[in-house]
Amino acid sequence: MSTQFFNNVKTALLLAVLTGIILAGGELIAGQRGLIIALVMAAGMNFAGYFYSDQIALASAGAEEVGPDHPLYGIVERLSGRAGLPMPHVYVSPQQAPNAFATGRNPQHAAVCATQGLLDMLDENEIAGVMSHELAHVQHRDILITSVAAMIAGAISVLGYMFMWGMGGRSDRREAGAESLLFLILAPIAATLTQLAISRSREFNADAGGAKICGNPMYLATALEKIHYANQRIPMNVNPAFHSMYIAEPKSTMGTMTELFQSHPPLEKRLVNLIGRESTGVYRRVA
Repeated sequence: MSTQFFNNVKTALLLAVLTGIILAGGELIAGQRGLIIALVMAAGMNFAGYFYSDQIALASAGAEEVGPDHPLYGIVERLSGRAGLPMPHVYVSPQQAPNAFATGRNPQHAAVCATQGLLDMLDENEIAGVMSHELAHVQHRDILITSVAAMIAGAISVLGYMFMWGMGGRSDRREAGAESLLFLILAPIAATLTQLAISRSREFNADAGGAKICGNPMYLATALEKIHYANQRIPMNVNPAFHSMYIAEPKSTMGTMTELFQSHPPLEKRLVNLIGRESTGVYRRVA
């Protein structure tokens, strides 16, 4: 069986874990009534993620759609033809940090977005490498999975706040107190790790797929290095819930996090995945 099949199975299991955390939290908060509310919440989050994730993500980036007169549109049009994909909607975000993402519920309803900082910093080949990566996400149908996972993880955070403010309604609340406290501590961590596991595995696949679409892995490799170091210096005003959708980890206002809690694999591992371990030594930090 193909790697993509196993990744799809892994994704389904991880999403099931996230949904299960919501249901468990609802039951702890308010018993059977809370379980029903949590079930409705999970269904609603999946529905919203399926139909409106693209609009929410694009709005969070302040993106505006561009047409055939924009250079980015021409690059995406050429690459979409090579990948055998329908032409997605093309957007540009005014953010100065170089980055990009893809969103939508399927290849027929997809959108790709690049920041103005990325268009200013990269040359045409490197932009093609980045957009090929995003089109690989569309091709692999990653765009829906990551969006739904982000929204469900957000719902788990809401449950945590409900615990914090004592919104539970169980009659056996004293007996459930220890369980509730444990959920409050562990659920956000579990949700974060689950969402990041989805993102990391699919970033490797999109890097490899993007290299095939653009025809040269070096286009994406040099782009990733420039993006990586620029994003360590330039902050990005975007909701942390959407960090996993971007090609590189946006600079967090909370400072540097450990590798465990980052939504993307380390740069070195991505370069090894693209061009082999023996070739990564040619890269040097971009000034």
